[in-house]
Amino acid sequence: MVFSLIRRRPAVPAGAACPYQAAAAAPVPVPPSPAVREPDRVDRRRAEEFVRQFHDECPGSGDPEGRVREVRAEIARTGTYEHTPEELAFGARVAWRNAARCIGRLYWSSLVVRDLRGVSSADGIAAACAEHLRVAGNGGRIRPVLTVFAPDRPGRPAPRIVNDQLVRYAGHRTPSGRWVGDPRAAAVTSLARELGWKREEEPFQVLPLMVRERPDARPEWYELPDGAVREVALRHPEHAWFAGLGLRWYAVPAISDMVLEIGGVRYPAAPFNGWYMGTEIGARNLADGDRYDLLPLVAEKLGLDRSSERTLWRDRALVELNVAVLHSFQEDGVTMADHHTESERFLKHIARERRHGRPVPADWSWIVPPLSGAATPVFHRYYDPVDPSLRPAFVPRQG
Repeated sequence: MVFSLIRRRPAVPAGAACPYQAAAAAPVPVPPSPAVREPDRVDRRRAEEFVRQFHDECPGSGDPEGRVREVRAEIARTGTYEHTPEELAFGARVAWRNAARCIGRLYWSSLVVRDLRGVSSADGIAAACAEHLRVAGNGGRIRPVLTVFAPDRPGRPAPRIVNDQLVRYAGHRTPSGRWVGDPRAAAVTSLARELGWKREEEPFQVLPLMVRERPDARPEWYELPDGAVREVALRHPEHAWFAGLGLRWYAVPAISDMVLEIGGVRYPAAPFNGWYMGTEIGARNLADGDRYDLLPLVAEKLGLDRSSERTLWRDRALVELNVAVLHSFQEDGVTMADHHTESERFLKHIARERRHGRPVPADWSWIVPPLSGAATPVFHRYYDPVDPSLRPAFVPRQG
């Protein structure tokens, strides 16, 4: 791994004014990190349950009771235990299998797990995240990838990635009150600016990656290097004017603010990705009123009658926006699923899991696509209830 490919930027010295504030503005301090509770000892019961699950689902892994005794002794001695590489990979894949809000779980067993538990410096984590994007991008044939960094240990919280995704477009409000970029990223954009990052008046500007080595430390920030972030310029197969809107989106949706919990051990920095379903971009990111809010613009360009909601101008603009997203990714050779195909695949996943005697918890409001939901087979059925105690899992990070 070439660490020098990531350009590290120093934080603004404490008490110094951000150079990008108006001259008369008072210095704005970097917000303190969220309170992070000192990690507890690992729950021995969870550890034992996981070890037995691993041995039950992985034939040829040996006697589970011998491994259980090892884990008990290690927890008694240190308050935690170390997963074997095989246990880590299995636990990460099952966490995806248990993700109740994900429609793309058919491929859970193919997840590529990068074991980087020995990397704990901000520089090392940032470089590994850039490499994660390259590995996952795979020349356009997106691969599901998870990179695991150091776990929390009793009394020793592990480093955290501040960003909610490895790639996210900046968003800020101009003095005139107009939004530039993605409003969802306003808080992290503000933090990056306070640390010294320079932002431009550009709607699709990739944010720097920010890493805290310790809960009480200021984040270090890093520009993602050339070649790490692949983006797709959006155009429409029938409307030439669409390309002139200058829209684009990034290829790899890598979540980076969830905790991977396996057998009681918590990995707070474990970015992971699948590939996009078109509606995530076309029906949410670009269309939502509190995001890029592009439906009025697209409707205007299409010449639609917006005098009344009964003309269904929003629906018609939404369809064409999604057509453009799917068309553009396909033309550029970047993996993307459509919501009809992915819905069929999810039902295939349910049938496969049922044959193994496993439930498939699912949050209906997330599984049903945000476009033409009733036209997909996932709309017309019930699902196994969501069990918040199910582990291994990706869980929200508290601090």
